[in-house]
Amino acid sequence: MMESHTVLVGEMKNWCRGEGLQEDHALMVIVPETTEITAIEEALGAIKVLGRVRVRGRMFSAKLGGMMVLCESKEKINADSVPPEVHPGEGQEAWPIVIISERAVTDDDFSVKVTSLLQAEGKTVEDVQALFPGQSPAPSSTEAILRAVGDLLDKAAKPAAESGSYRRLRIFSGTLPTPAGEESFDHWSEQANLMVAESDCPEKEKRRRIMESVKGPAMEILKAVRLSDPDVSPERCIEALESAFGTAESGDDLYFSFRLMQQQSGEKLSDFLRRLERSLTKVVQRGGLPASQMDRARVEQLLRGAVTSDLMLIRLRLRERKTSPPNFLELLPQRLAKLSEEISGEDTATTLSVQGVV
Repeated sequence: MMESHTVLVGEMKNWCRGEGLQEDHALMVIVPETTEITAIEEALGAIKVLGRVRVRGRMFSAKLGGMMVLCESKEKINADSVPPEVHPGEGQEAWPIVIISERAVTDDDFSVKVTSLLQAEGKTVEDVQALFPGQSPAPSSTEAILRAVGDLLDKAAKPAAESGSYRRLRIFSGTLPTPAGEESFDHWSEQANLMVAESDCPEKEKRRRIMESVKGPAMEILKAVRLSDPDVSPERCIEALESAFGTAESGDDLYFSFRLMQQQSGEKLSDFLRRLERSLTKVVQRGGLPASQMDRARVEQLLRGAVTSDLMLIRLRLRERKTSPPNFLELLPQRLAKLSEEISGEDTATTLSVQGVV
């Protein structure tokens, strides 16, 4: 954690130099990619010691999974007064704050540090003592207090670490046409199902994440579902929205539509492949095809539907591999390009040999 913070501070120094920004008036905040500038300035402006804050630059970080935002404060940065993170609103994850100056460390303010730490975590001294039922460590025992605070932070950090790696679901309301800034049901359900399948958080937390991502008609449906069953599972919540906003086609109908899919004029082969995959996934989810037959169906429809790229597919010998079809990962553009180069070399050698050059 210390190493990553040092790296961020180094990047921030270079960024300040490029923007002509004084380091003692600069701070950087890590926010979700879709966060608006006004929301960032309002959240940071609520920290009184900073004064007015305005955004000076934004840059996406794949490693952090969010947007690094460089800001300038009206007041000079005081490291001892600036919190390590800011809470943008109720139910939203906190945004980490990075500053260049470091806190001054002294040996005579231990009690102040412990008190501030407990206040930041929303805990009291009684909460620390509750970690040791039946034990009453002496007030002068620094080691006992440190151990208790450490245990308290470990417990408090677990849910924070769980939620820190999670990217919030985009908003879905069920309104048609889909309003700007919202997701269609197909895209939303894909992300929601992935979150439910991959996240290790409790069922209650998964249900909360789904509830906070819906509004309007979709919210009304989930309210009705929870009214009849307060402990409804997150999977059941998604099923309820699927029955209301998803396609009414059966698995057989979806499979028939899948078999009619064609590559559109001007559509890249990779885009057609991804479109096939989304349709095929729905077919399997609705019971229109066993999961064990996905690879075969994918290759067959790729051969049948990719009219403009059929010659390329023949050269890639996909027709010969129908008995042992590649999976979706093996059909990704990078794999196709590599295989295409290998086969292109073989075809060139064969042509030259026939012409008597080799």
